[in-house]
Amino acid sequence: MGRDNWKVRRTRHTPWGAVALVMLTGIAMMRNGVDVPDGPPQPVSAARVDGTRGVESAPVEAEPVQMLPYAPAARVSIPAIKVDAPIVDVGLDQDGWIAAPDPHDKNLAGWYQNGISPGQRGTSVVVGHVDNMSGPAVFYGLGSLTKGEHVEVTRYDGRVAVFEIYGVEVFSKADFPGPRVYGDTGYAELRVITCGGGYSKAGGYDGNVVVFARLSETR
Repeated sequence: MGRDNWKVRRTRHTPWGAVALVMLTGIAMMRNGVDVPDGPPQPVSAARVDGTRGVESAPVEAEPVQMLPYAPAARVSIPAIKVDAPIVDVGLDQDGWIAAPDPHDKNLAGWYQNGISPGQRGTSVVVGHVDNMSGPAVFYGLGSLTKGEHVEVTRYDGRVAVFEIYGVEVFSKADFPGPRVYGDTGYAELRVITCGGGYSKAGGYDGNVVVFARLSETR
């Protein structure tokens, strides 16, 4: 596996949305070394990676929750798929490339530290591998999540931001809708992203599974 699978050069004038797009479309372009015949679960009604929707992406209707100030992300928990993983900051290395979580650690997620903090107004992004050479990784089950389930992000200030899922979709990497995924909705939102869709040995995964969630509780 070469370096270009994991890091993408950012130009000085590249906006955040475009940076996130090139970063996340480079994640985990490999199927695990353990034989898993059907691959990772995909969102409902999204067998093809052609922009087909999975769980409908309609924001949850609820009373607004008081948003939080900035604080780095420390840990992510998704009870429905038994995820409980530390988060590392994802930034730029000394060569100006965007780093991804260590592919050798199957229980590790990354948060783009130059973006939005979980619980702040805007869209925070957490990423992780679907698998690695030893088998399923942290976000292997992401495509099986459904509307109404929750993602909890523990922050370094001790606060926990709880997000309610309102959509799970799979998008082609060749036609990834960056503005829709990363845009500011006026609320505190979270996107959890991993690879998905079809797979080939030559090209890896051809899509990204994206979980859309909105802040529903803080504690």
